[in-house]
Amino acid sequence: MSVKEDLLGMLKFRAAQLSALTALIVGVGTGCFITKLSVLDLDVWWHLAVGNWILQHCSFPHSGIFSRTAADRPWMAYSWGYEVLLARSYGWFGFIGMALFGTVLTIAVALAVFWMLHRLSRRFWVALLLSVVALSAFLFNIMPRPVFFSMLLYAVTLTLILEARRTGRVQLLYWLPLVFLPWANLHIQFVYGLITIGLLAGINLLQRMAERFRLHSKFLTAPTLPVAPLFVILAGCLIATCIGPYSFHVYRVLFGYSNSKIFYSMISELQSLSFEGVSHFVELLLAAGAFFAIGRAKKIDPFKLTLMAIASVFAFRATRDAWFLCITSAAVIADFPAPEEERGHPVTLPEWGVVALASFLLLLLAARNTEFDSRGLNELISGQFPVDAANFVRKNPVRGPLYNSFDWGGFLVFYMPQYPVVVDGRGDLYGDELVGKIYDTESVNTAPSDDPYLNEAGLVILKNSVPLSKLLPTDPRYRVIYRDSIATVLARN
Repeated sequence: MSVKEDLLGMLKFRAAQLSALTALIVGVGTGCFITKLSVLDLDVWWHLAVGNWILQHCSFPHSGIFSRTAADRPWMAYSWGYEVLLARSYGWFGFIGMALFGTVLTIAVALAVFWMLHRLSRRFWVALLLSVVALSAFLFNIMPRPVFFSMLLYAVTLTLILEARRTGRVQLLYWLPLVFLPWANLHIQFVYGLITIGLLAGINLLQRMAERFRLHSKFLTAPTLPVAPLFVILAGCLIATCIGPYSFHVYRVLFGYSNSKIFYSMISELQSLSFEGVSHFVELLLAAGAFFAIGRAKKIDPFKLTLMAIASVFAFRATRDAWFLCITSAAVIADFPAPEEERGHPVTLPEWGVVALASFLLLLLAARNTEFDSRGLNELISGQFPVDAANFVRKNPVRGPLYNSFDWGGFLVFYMPQYPVVVDGRGDLYGDELVGKIYDTESVNTAPSDDPYLNEAGLVILKNSVPLSKLLPTDPRYRVIYRDSIATVLARN
């Protein structure tokens, strides 16, 4: 075979790889266009309203803005970075900008997972296939939210940790405080990254102590990183998480969520795996594959084993945390790099440019065929949220205060800010008692007259699917002033 034929074969092989990478990006983007999850999330609306508030006031909220029941309670916009980016996207391009922001964020997570797996395995096709499997288990199970930044930055953090352990170069971890600085201002689950680093430092310390006292087992991998720098890095990451408008007070949010109970019973994504969908089985198989990879090695890696155990507990406890287990499992499986002679070349910057251009053009074509435009998004939002009902109230003002369905609180915060809501999706603001009261009233588990917030309401906007929307029109205190296929609006007589 001639040199020319060898070169041609290499070019074709590389073109196939770049085409596959383009297909991954276009597939994820098209999935976003079809599902339009970016504008269907119940919480994205109050995030948007908070971002607008921050930009308008050039400050950060410290109390329950937009709420009439918790306006004086302390509250922190701990995902303010995400909210400002979302508000900017909406301000520039409207609903299209909002949906594109979610799409770009979703594609960024997919690319971060691929980058992690390619860097760890040094095998392009292994990384791509493993990326598809891992992403299918979690990426479209929840809406694009601040947690997507946690997915992306956790992939970066785990990659640096595994590479540092493999090579013994603790210097790679010096970048981690710079990762946690934005992470702590984008999403509260930066704590998962801290747990991972703390676990790394703690296990290294225990192993070094075991070695000193000659208790180290020959069945465990030996530590490769010095202990002192790891704890310095951990301290640096902790300090970085406190650099922001709420400093160390952001940890109070974690304490509040850890004590919450009712949200875990109300919201399906916070409940344990039901194994009613294929993605749950994929997640289980990924975890099994990772534990198998740990077990088949010549020596057991205590860090990977413990991290997998922790990730499994989090993920099987709450469906929303599937990403934590899937990304960890995929990284553990991939962390067996190919021999030097079998390693592929990383994707170069010019190649990324070609992939980006091809993906952009293909996604433009996909958007035109999936109603991913202003008209399509407006129709979808109007079919899921009380747009027409709110427009009716705008044209025919009714004296408040407002009483609203739980699911629509976030949307009404954004779309009808002149009426502070009784409740929305900010569980850390309202607490179990208040949310439980609203939930029981909506479900008619208690008499509506026992709800003080309903008793004082002048305007009520309810989902037709909640039992209260059937019962309240029979209450002599209220009259129906508007009803459509999804919403009922009542005013006090």
